[in-house]
Formats: sequence, structure tokens, C-alpha cells
Amino acid sequence: MMQPNFPDYLWMQYKSLALMNCSLAQTLEVIGERWTLMILRDAFFGVRRFSQFEKNLGVSKNILTTRLNQLVAEGIMEKRDANDGAHQEYVLTERGYDLQPVMLSLMHWGDKHKPNPAGDRLVFVERNTGQPIRNMSAVSLDGRALSARDIKATAGPGLDDNARRQLERRNSA
Repeated sequence: MMQPNFPDYLWMQYKSLALMNCSLAQTLEVIGERWTLMILRDAFFGVRRFSQFEKNLGVSKNILTTRLNQLVAEGIMEKRDANDGAHQEYVLTERGYDLQPVMLSLMHWGDKHKPNPAGDRLVFVERNTGQPIRNMSAVSLDGRALSARDIKATAGPGLDDNARRQLERRNSA
């Protein structure tokens, strides 16, 4: 059977990141798969029912079931009985709502680097004022916007010795 002509990186098997002592790796283990991010996007837009996710995303039932179950197991969503008593709903938890800045950052990045020629696809506004929010960015403790060149990582108490040495070498170079 002949494989379609896709780039090699699309055929790579995913290696688990679960054992890496890295906050990004641990986060990607939970939300790093594209359908998971799309489910979260829809959840932030108010989608709650399995059938709504399925219709909006066009994803297969088995993939949707697996991703929703993982989000529930990780405490990002909660499965509840709907008000009508006939359906189940998937509702963001506080842990899920903590992902909003991540989702906004990804959307802002997409608007900047993968724009629609007609303009931003969505404009996020403050509910109370209707005013647009600022694009997500790193901010200093005193409120100044910081660029990537203004920031460096330093070792925290949870970093293992090997990673600590690697970080120190990078920071001293």
C-alpha cells in the first residue's frame, strides 16, 4: 500500500513526555494534541454536549471520546448531568479556566503569523466594557510588557541536578 506524500514529520510516532521534568512537557502530555486544543476552544465558546463537539469539529467519535475522557481525568473538564436529565455535559473546571491565557496566546499568535487576509477572525473583548483586550504577552511584576529577549529561565527548586547544570551552562554562555 502506498503512503500519501506527506512530510516525514507527519509519520513520526509520538514519544511520551510524561517522564520529563519539564513544565512544558507535562502540559503537552495533557493538552498538546490538536483535537484536545480544539475541544478546549469550543468549551470556552460554550459548547458542552458531546454531539455539539462532534458536529462543530467533525472529529470521529472515538477520538472525541478519548480526548474528553482525558480532559475529565486531568480535572480540566467535569462530566455532569445536563439540566434536561437526558444528556451529559462537559464543563470547564477552574483548572480548565486556567488555560484561557494559553488559548488566547495561541489565537493571538495565529492572527499574527497565520492571518486571514480580511483581518482578525475573532476580537476578544472585556465582558463589562466591550473593549478589546490586549494581546497576551509576558509582563514584568511592575506591569511592563516584556519581549522574549527580556526573559531568561533560572532554576527553581523542582529542577533536577542535570537540568540545572545544563541551564547554568546556557545562561553563562
